[in-house]
Amino acid sequence: MAPNGQDISIHFQSELEDRADVDLVVVVPTFRNPEHLVKTLKTIVSQRPDVPLATLVVEEGGERPAGADAAKAFFLSRPSDSAVIICRRHGRCHALNAALSTALELYPNLHAIAVIGDDEVAAPEWLDGLMAVQEAYGADIVGGPQLPVFEHPQDQRWKRHPVFAPPYDVTGPVPMLYSASNILVARAVLEAMPQPFLDPAVDVVGGCALDLFQRCKASGFSFAWAADAWVTQTVPGNRAIAAWVRGRSLRRGRVSAYLAHRRDPTLTGRLKRLGASLALMTTSLPRGVKLWAETGLAFAALHYFHVARGRVTAEFGLVRQEDHKPEPSG
Repeated sequence: MAPNGQDISIHFQSELEDRADVDLVVVVPTFRNPEHLVKTLKTIVSQRPDVPLATLVVEEGGERPAGADAAKAFFLSRPSDSAVIICRRHGRCHALNAALSTALELYPNLHAIAVIGDDEVAAPEWLDGLMAVQEAYGADIVGGPQLPVFEHPQDQRWKRHPVFAPPYDVTGPVPMLYSASNILVARAVLEAMPQPFLDPAVDVVGGCALDLFQRCKASGFSFAWAADAWVTQTVPGNRAIAAWVRGRSLRRGRVSAYLAHRRDPTLTGRLKRLGASLALMTTSLPRGVKLWAETGLAFAALHYFHVARGRVTAEFGLVRQEDHKPEPSG
C-alpha cells in the first residue's frame, strides 16, 4: 500500500526540516475520537528528544474523517514536521500497517517509530525514556506502562486488575510485550518483518499485536521495558464494569489459543494446548486467591479462571471449524 494508493491517502503534510533528516516518527492511530486526539498531540509536540521528530496521524475508515480534520487543524496552529493520512480500511491492524509503511516511505532515514493511542497522554519525557532504554539495553522493541485513568473516582479500584495493570514493574529486558501502543520499534525490525506487519486475519480475535511480537521474537529480536516512559490512558465508564473486564480476560485466553493453533494446527499440538489449558484451569483458583490478596480486588480472583476458560472454549471452537472445512475439490 502506498500513500497515494487506493487504500491510503495523504490528508495533510507539513515540513519544517528536510524529510530525510527526520530520525524518529511518532505514529498516532485514531478512530472517532477527535477531542482526545488533540490532547494526545499536545503531549507529543511538547516532547524534546535530541533527534529530529515527526508525527504521523492515521485515521481509520475515513467516512467521517473528524480525527484527520482535527489533526490538520492542530498542526496548522502549531507548525511541526507532521503528516495526516487516511486509511480507508476498517480495523486497527489496517490503520497501523498503513501508518508504519507510510512512515518508512515519507521519512526514508528514520531510525525508530513510536506508537501512542488517541486515548492516551504522554509523560513529559516519554520519548526520552523509551529511547534511553532502547540504547541502554540494545533492545529492538521497547514498551512502557499504560496507566489507566478512570472517568469516575469509584472505578479506581479496577487499576489493580491484570486487565488494566502494566505487565511489568521494573525497567530492563523482558521476554515479551503485549500491546501495540506505547512502544518504540527500531527500523531494523520493520525492515526484517514482511508486510503487512500486523496480520489483519488475527484482528478478528484482537491479537494482532501479540502475533507480531511473537513473530519478532522468533526472528531473534529483543524486548525491553521502560518503567518511567508511561502514558495515561482514559478508560470510559462502560469499561470499568465486571462484564467488560471478564470479557477481556476471556479474550486473552482466546487469543492465546488461536495464535498457538496457528503455529501448530496438528492433532498433537491441539492435545498439548488442551492439556495446558486444563492445567491452567485447575491452578486458576489458588492463583486467583493470591491475586486477590495482592490487589485487594475480589473480582481479580477470577481472572486466571476466565483466561483458562477462554483458552478451552476457543480450542473447541477451532476444532469445530476444522470439522466443517469443505473437502478440497478434485
